[in-house]
Amino acid sequence: MNLVPNFTVPDLHRGSYLILLGVGLFALTVVSSALLAPAIGTASETDQTARTLVGSQGGGPGWHEYGSVYLLNGTNTTWRESSAESYFDVTKTENGTVLAGFMDSGYTSCGPYESPCTRTGFRVIDPGQQPQVLSEYSFPVRTNKNSEVHDVERLQTGEYLVTDMEYERIFTVRNGEVTWQWNASSFYDAPQDPTTTDWLHINDVDVISTGRYLVSVRNANQLLVIERGEGVVDVINEDTTDSNDANCRKSGQLADYDSDGDIRCGDPDVLNHQHNPQWLGDDAVLVADSENDRVVELHQTEDGNWEPAWILDSAGDIPLNWPRDADRLSNGNTLITDTLNRRLVEVNESGRVVWSFQTERIPYEADRLPVGESVGGPMYTNKGGDVASPDADVPVLSLLLVGLRAIIPSTPFWFREPQLGVTVVSTLLIVGGGIDSIRS
Repeated sequence: MNLVPNFTVPDLHRGSYLILLGVGLFALTVVSSALLAPAIGTASETDQTARTLVGSQGGGPGWHEYGSVYLLNGTNTTWRESSAESYFDVTKTENGTVLAGFMDSGYTSCGPYESPCTRTGFRVIDPGQQPQVLSEYSFPVRTNKNSEVHDVERLQTGEYLVTDMEYERIFTVRNGEVTWQWNASSFYDAPQDPTTTDWLHINDVDVISTGRYLVSVRNANQLLVIERGEGVVDVINEDTTDSNDANCRKSGQLADYDSDGDIRCGDPDVLNHQHNPQWLGDDAVLVADSENDRVVELHQTEDGNWEPAWILDSAGDIPLNWPRDADRLSNGNTLITDTLNRRLVEVNESGRVVWSFQTERIPYEADRLPVGESVGGPMYTNKGGDVASPDADVPVLSLLLVGLRAIIPSTPFWFREPQLGVTVVSTLLIVGGGIDSIRS
């Protein structure tokens, strides 16, 4: 008598094997990547009562949803104001209020644009357990993308100093009236109407001294020093060759509007679409070098050029991913807003992580209180310390990954080009297997 059960092996078609292979490859990649990923949300040297003020751009399509301003006490959120679709640069004032650049839609007062419309500007927030918006200065913009006010500072004169990406200018305002402005069209080739294109993307302005401002012109890869009454008095990463122009022309940004054969475009190997520089001294500046995926400290040489003196491109074994803020703290460490990794991270001069925090949404900028971003600070000189460079990006996959994070901002920080490549291959196997099964 045969007591051995008679099992029948299913006769799988080739398409079924392809589907199983695709699913297995994707699952193995995701699980192994998640298990091996470094931790975010650690502390060793930084006091766990340290207060960090955060401006969050939010998330969702176009990143204009779920914006907020919040305060971290260590790694605990103590208050949050979330009435705008996006918040950007945040600053604690001497009287305890918080200034925040913002963008929000649904307004009916729209000037030249149809109602409802988007307005941008800055808000004064009273923090606390139930934070309130005390006042707002805003103006209507053509679209809710690349037209925002990213930065605002209060001056000793009582004016507010503001960046404006709609008309590409910096200006001061008091009691709702513009008291001074500098237009970028006085220095750069300008389109006929700057509101119709993401032309320069001026995203930051800092007071260096009375009437002297440091301005970040993102799409030109340049930092300008502007004096009231004088205009541009210095350029960091000055345009010296036409070979850089392609970097600044991409995505409909800069163009040769005056047909002289040249545009002002700084060397992308020095700065590439940067954000939020900090003036450390007359010959040193710290910059979130966003599209180079690094933080760089530039020093001015004897011949007037600016060169990297310290470079950080990874922290805690995680490559930086489009950082948009870096502040040199009074303790000598550097606080970084690592935007697409959705984290805040503090490192020492050697690049070692001493504190980090995983944010729920996309952060734009962070200040360590009570000082916030200062003018002047400790300088580094160790040429980048012991930090290893990340692997080079794969151009097509890098572009797809940026698009994925724009649509799904909660994409895990460890999901990078290799994981995306495997996902594409897995998807092709599953789709191919499905088609083959239908045809069989």
